[in-house]
Amino acid sequence: MKFIKAQASGNDFIVFHIKNENEKWNEIAQKICDRHYGIGSDGLVILKNIDDEKKEVNFRIFNADGSEAEISGNGLRCAAASLYFKNLIQGNLINFITEAGRRECYLINRESHLFYFKVNMGNPVLSSDKIPFNDGSIYEKIIDYPITIGQKTYSITCVSVGNPHCSIFFDKLPSSIEWHQLGKALESHPFFPNRVNVELVRIINREEMEALFWERGVGETLSSGSGSCASALAAMIKDLVNKKVKVKSKAGEMVVEWEENGAFLSGPSEIICEGTWVKPLQ
Repeated sequence: MKFIKAQASGNDFIVFHIKNENEKWNEIAQKICDRHYGIGSDGLVILKNIDDEKKEVNFRIFNADGSEAEISGNGLRCAAASLYFKNLIQGNLINFITEAGRRECYLINRESHLFYFKVNMGNPVLSSDKIPFNDGSIYEKIIDYPITIGQKTYSITCVSVGNPHCSIFFDKLPSSIEWHQLGKALESHPFFPNRVNVELVRIINREEMEALFWERGVGETLSSGSGSCASALAAMIKDLVNKKVKVKSKAGEMVVEWEENGAFLSGPSEIICEGTWVKPLQ
Protein backbone atom coordinates (compact mmCIF):
# COMPACT_ATOMS: atom_id res chain seq x y z
CA MET A 1 0.00 0.00 0.00
CA LYS A 2 1.46 3.35 -1.06
CA PHE A 3 2.24 5.94 1.60
CA ILE A 4 3.82 9.37 1.93
CA LYS A 5 5.78 10.48 4.98
CA ALA A 6 5.81 14.18 5.84
CA GLN A 7 6.86 16.36 8.75
CA ALA A 8 5.69 19.73 10.03
CA SER A 9 8.12 21.38 12.45
CA GLY A 10 9.43 17.96 13.46
CA ASN A 11 5.97 16.43 14.01
CA ASP A 12 5.92 13.54 11.51
CA PHE A 13 3.06 11.60 9.93
CA ILE A 14 2.46 8.71 7.57
CA VAL A 15 -0.24 9.65 5.03
CA PHE A 16 -2.43 7.23 3.05
CA HIS A 17 -4.67 8.30 0.16
CA ILE A 18 -7.42 5.67 0.11
CA LYS A 19 -10.61 4.76 -1.74
CA ASN A 20 -11.98 2.08 0.60
CA GLU A 21 -12.06 2.28 4.38
CA ASN A 22 -12.40 -1.32 5.53
CA GLU A 23 -9.13 -1.48 7.44
CA LYS A 24 -8.55 -1.56 11.19
CA TRP A 25 -6.70 1.73 11.19
CA ASN A 26 -6.17 1.82 14.94
CA GLU A 27 -4.21 -1.44 14.77
CA ILE A 28 -2.38 -0.40 11.61
CA ALA A 29 -1.37 2.90 13.21
CA GLN A 30 0.37 1.09 16.06
CA LYS A 31 2.37 -1.04 13.60
CA ILE A 32 3.24 1.67 11.09
CA CYS A 33 4.11 4.37 13.62
CA ASP A 34 6.52 2.11 15.51
CA ARG A 35 10.01 3.57 15.04
CA HIS A 36 11.76 0.19 15.25
CA TYR A 37 9.40 -2.28 13.56
CA GLY A 38 7.40 0.08 11.36
CA ILE A 39 8.02 3.20 9.30
CA GLY A 40 8.07 5.43 12.35
CA SER A 41 5.96 8.53 13.00
CA ASP A 42 3.91 10.42 15.57
CA GLY A 43 0.68 9.58 13.77
CA LEU A 44 -1.17 8.10 10.80
CA VAL A 45 -3.32 10.27 8.50
CA ILE A 46 -6.04 8.77 6.29
CA LEU A 47 -7.33 10.86 3.37
CA LYS A 48 -10.44 9.78 1.49
CA ASN A 49 -12.93 11.23 -1.03
CA ILE A 50 -10.38 13.58 -2.55
CA ASP A 51 -12.47 15.97 -4.68
CA ASP A 52 -10.45 18.51 -6.65
CA GLU A 53 -13.60 20.18 -8.03
CA LYS A 54 -15.02 20.92 -4.57
CA LYS A 55 -11.54 21.19 -3.01
CA GLU A 56 -12.74 18.81 -0.30
CA VAL A 57 -11.01 15.89 1.41
CA ASN A 58 -12.11 13.64 4.28
CA PHE A 59 -9.46 13.60 7.02
CA ARG A 60 -8.90 11.08 9.82
CA ILE A 61 -5.91 10.91 12.14
CA PHE A 62 -4.66 8.20 14.49
CA ASN A 63 -2.06 8.59 17.22
CA ALA A 64 0.92 6.27 17.53
CA ASP A 65 -0.91 4.26 20.23
CA GLY A 66 -3.80 3.59 17.84
CA SER A 67 -6.27 6.05 19.37
CA GLU A 68 -8.12 8.32 16.95
CA ALA A 69 -7.79 12.07 17.42
CA GLU A 70 -10.30 14.70 16.33
CA ILE A 71 -7.82 16.93 14.54
CA SER A 72 -4.16 17.92 14.25
CA GLY A 73 -2.79 21.22 13.00
CA ASN A 74 0.49 19.69 11.88
CA GLY A 75 -1.35 16.64 10.55
CA LEU A 76 -3.49 18.89 8.36
CA ARG A 77 -0.41 20.63 6.95
CA CYS A 78 1.28 17.28 6.23
CA ALA A 79 -1.92 16.01 4.61
CA ALA A 80 -2.13 19.12 2.44
CA ALA A 81 1.53 18.78 1.42
CA SER A 82 0.92 15.18 0.34
CA LEU A 83 -2.02 16.21 -1.85
CA TYR A 84 -0.13 18.98 -3.62
CA PHE A 85 2.96 16.77 -3.93
CA LYS A 86 0.90 14.15 -5.80
CA ASN A 87 -0.98 16.83 -7.82
CA LEU A 88 -4.34 15.64 -6.47
CA ILE A 89 -5.54 19.17 -5.64
CA GLN A 90 -5.10 22.33 -7.73
CA GLY A 91 -5.32 25.93 -6.55
CA ASN A 92 -4.46 27.28 -3.12
CA LEU A 93 -7.35 26.01 -0.94
CA ILE A 94 -8.23 22.63 0.56
CA ASN A 95 -11.31 22.07 2.73
CA PHE A 96 -10.63 19.23 5.14
CA ILE A 97 -13.64 17.45 6.64
CA THR A 98 -12.51 16.33 10.10
CA GLU A 99 -14.09 14.95 13.27
CA ALA A 100 -13.83 18.51 14.63
CA GLY A 101 -15.59 20.03 11.60
CA ARG A 102 -14.48 21.74 8.40
CA ARG A 103 -11.00 23.23 8.37
CA GLU A 104 -9.69 25.41 5.52
CA CYS A 105 -6.04 25.08 4.58
CA TYR A 106 -4.44 27.74 2.37
CA LEU A 107 -1.25 27.18 0.38
CA ILE A 108 0.95 30.25 0.85
CA ASN A 109 4.17 29.11 -0.80
CA ARG A 110 5.92 26.07 -2.27
CA GLU A 111 9.56 25.30 -2.96
CA SER A 112 9.84 21.79 -4.44
CA HIS A 113 8.86 19.39 -1.60
CA LEU A 114 8.67 22.15 1.05
CA PHE A 115 5.31 23.85 1.58
CA TYR A 116 4.02 26.71 3.72
CA PHE A 117 0.36 26.68 4.81
CA LYS A 118 -2.09 28.77 6.81
CA VAL A 119 -4.84 26.71 8.46
CA ASN A 120 -8.09 27.96 9.96
CA MET A 121 -8.30 25.98 13.21
CA GLY A 122 -11.74 27.39 14.06
CA ASN A 123 -12.83 29.40 17.08
CA PRO A 124 -11.56 28.21 20.45
CA VAL A 125 -13.97 26.42 22.79
CA LEU A 126 -13.61 27.53 26.40
CA SER A 127 -16.52 26.02 28.36
CA SER A 128 -15.62 23.05 30.54
CA ASP A 129 -18.41 20.78 29.28
CA LYS A 130 -17.27 21.22 25.67
CA ILE A 131 -13.50 20.81 26.19
CA PRO A 132 -14.35 18.46 28.08
CA PHE A 133 -13.17 19.03 31.67
CA ASN A 134 -15.20 17.62 34.54
CA ASP A 135 -14.49 18.09 38.24
CA GLY A 136 -18.20 17.96 39.07
CA SER A 137 -18.90 21.60 38.19
CA ILE A 138 -19.42 23.52 34.95
CA TYR A 139 -17.22 26.51 34.14
CA GLU A 140 -17.58 29.17 31.45
CA LYS A 141 -13.79 29.29 31.22
CA ILE A 142 -10.94 27.40 32.86
CA ILE A 143 -8.22 29.95 33.54
CA ASP A 144 -5.51 29.33 36.15
CA TYR A 145 -7.42 26.42 37.65
CA PRO A 146 -5.34 24.87 40.49
CA ILE A 147 -4.60 21.17 40.00
CA THR A 148 -2.31 19.07 42.18
CA ILE A 149 0.13 16.60 40.62
CA GLY A 150 2.31 14.77 43.12
CA GLN A 151 3.37 17.27 45.75
CA LYS A 152 2.94 20.36 43.56
CA THR A 153 -0.05 22.48 42.54
CA TYR A 154 -0.10 23.89 39.02
CA SER A 155 -2.36 26.52 37.45
CA ILE A 156 -3.86 25.22 34.21
CA THR A 157 -5.70 27.03 31.43
CA CYS A 158 -7.78 24.84 29.13
CA VAL A 159 -8.86 25.37 25.52
CA SER A 160 -10.29 23.14 22.81
CA VAL A 161 -9.47 23.75 19.15
CA GLY A 162 -11.40 20.64 18.16
CA ASN A 163 -9.32 18.58 20.58
CA PRO A 164 -8.68 19.24 24.30
CA HIS A 165 -5.62 21.13 25.55
CA CYS A 166 -4.21 22.08 28.92
CA SER A 167 -1.55 24.81 29.14
CA ILE A 168 0.70 25.63 32.10
CA PHE A 169 2.78 28.81 32.17
CA PHE A 170 6.28 29.00 33.65
CA ASP A 171 8.91 31.69 34.11
CA LYS A 172 11.45 28.93 33.42
CA LEU A 173 10.51 25.64 31.76
CA PRO A 174 11.08 22.60 34.02
CA SER A 175 13.54 19.75 33.51
CA SER A 176 12.75 16.87 31.15
CA ILE A 177 12.06 14.51 34.08
CA GLU A 178 9.49 16.82 35.68
CA TRP A 179 8.05 17.68 32.27
CA HIS A 180 7.49 14.02 31.32
CA GLN A 181 6.00 13.16 34.70
CA LEU A 182 3.67 16.14 34.47
CA GLY A 183 2.65 15.35 30.89
CA LYS A 184 1.83 11.71 31.69
CA ALA A 185 -0.12 12.61 34.82
CA LEU A 186 -2.20 15.34 33.18
CA GLU A 187 -2.87 13.42 29.95
CA SER A 188 -4.83 10.77 31.85
CA HIS A 189 -6.08 12.89 34.76
CA PRO A 190 -9.66 11.92 35.74
CA PHE A 191 -10.85 15.50 35.21
CA PHE A 192 -10.28 14.98 31.47
CA PRO A 193 -12.69 12.23 30.33
CA ASN A 194 -11.22 12.17 26.79
CA ARG A 195 -7.65 12.64 28.03
CA VAL A 196 -5.84 15.88 27.16
CA ASN A 197 -2.89 17.35 25.27
CA VAL A 198 -0.47 19.24 27.50
CA GLU A 199 1.66 22.31 26.78
CA LEU A 200 4.28 23.87 29.02
CA VAL A 201 4.71 27.51 28.05
CA ARG A 202 7.17 30.32 28.64
CA ILE A 203 6.34 33.84 27.48
CA ILE A 204 9.32 35.63 25.90
CA ASN A 205 7.53 38.87 25.06
CA ARG A 206 4.13 39.87 23.69
CA GLU A 207 5.06 38.65 20.22
CA GLU A 208 6.98 35.46 21.07
CA MET A 209 6.56 32.42 23.30
CA GLU A 210 8.06 28.95 23.55
CA ALA A 211 6.36 25.65 24.38
CA LEU A 212 6.96 21.99 25.12
CA PHE A 213 4.34 19.51 23.92
CA TRP A 214 2.94 16.28 25.34
CA GLU A 215 0.33 14.77 23.00
CA ARG A 216 -2.39 12.26 23.82
CA GLY A 217 -1.45 8.81 22.68
CA VAL A 218 2.03 9.87 21.57
CA GLY A 219 3.98 11.44 24.44
CA GLU A 220 6.50 14.21 23.92
CA THR A 221 6.62 15.58 20.38
CA LEU A 222 9.06 18.08 18.91
CA SER A 223 6.14 20.35 18.08
CA SER A 224 2.35 20.39 17.83
CA GLY A 225 0.18 22.48 15.54
CA SER A 226 -3.01 22.29 17.61
CA GLY A 227 -0.87 22.58 20.77
CA SER A 228 0.80 25.73 19.45
CA CYS A 229 -2.60 27.14 18.59
CA ALA A 230 -4.20 26.22 21.93
CA SER A 231 -1.30 27.45 24.08
CA ALA A 232 -1.15 30.72 22.13
CA LEU A 233 -4.90 31.19 22.57
CA ALA A 234 -4.55 30.47 26.28
CA ALA A 235 -1.82 33.13 26.46
CA MET A 236 -4.05 35.58 24.58
CA ILE A 237 -6.97 34.89 26.92
CA LYS A 238 -4.66 35.64 29.86
CA ASP A 239 -3.50 38.82 28.03
CA LEU A 240 0.12 37.70 28.05
CA VAL A 241 0.66 38.07 24.30
CA ASN A 242 -0.81 39.91 21.32
CA LYS A 243 -3.42 38.45 18.97
CA LYS A 244 -0.59 37.41 16.67
CA VAL A 245 2.27 35.51 18.24
CA LYS A 246 5.21 33.35 17.20
CA VAL A 247 5.35 29.97 18.96
CA LYS A 248 8.81 28.42 19.23
CA SER A 249 9.21 24.67 19.63
CA LYS A 250 12.20 22.33 19.78
CA ALA A 251 12.01 21.88 16.00
CA GLY A 252 10.86 25.17 14.57
CA GLU A 253 8.44 28.06 14.72
CA MET A 254 4.78 28.59 13.91
CA VAL A 255 2.60 31.68 13.92
CA VAL A 256 -0.83 31.83 15.56
CA GLU A 257 -3.30 34.62 14.80
CA TRP A 258 -6.70 35.06 16.47
CA GLU A 259 -8.97 36.79 13.98
CA GLU A 260 -12.72 37.40 13.84
CA ASN A 261 -13.38 34.28 11.79
CA GLY A 262 -11.17 31.91 13.77
CA ALA A 263 -7.69 31.08 14.99
CA PHE A 264 -5.15 30.62 12.20
CA LEU A 265 -2.01 28.52 12.35
CA SER A 266 0.81 29.16 9.86
CA GLY A 267 3.91 27.07 9.33
CA PRO A 268 5.90 24.79 7.03
CA SER A 269 5.51 21.13 6.11
CA GLU A 270 7.89 18.95 4.16
CA ILE A 271 7.60 15.74 2.18
CA ILE A 272 10.22 13.31 3.46
CA CYS A 273 9.66 10.25 1.28
CA GLU A 274 7.11 8.01 -0.37
CA GLY A 275 7.04 4.24 -0.47
CA THR A 276 5.06 1.03 -0.11
CA TRP A 277 3.94 -0.61 3.14
CA VAL A 278 4.42 -4.32 2.48
CA LYS A 279 3.29 -5.84 5.77
CA PRO A 280 -0.27 -7.25 5.93
CA LEU A 281 -2.74 -4.53 6.89
CA GLN A 282 -5.01 -6.90 8.79
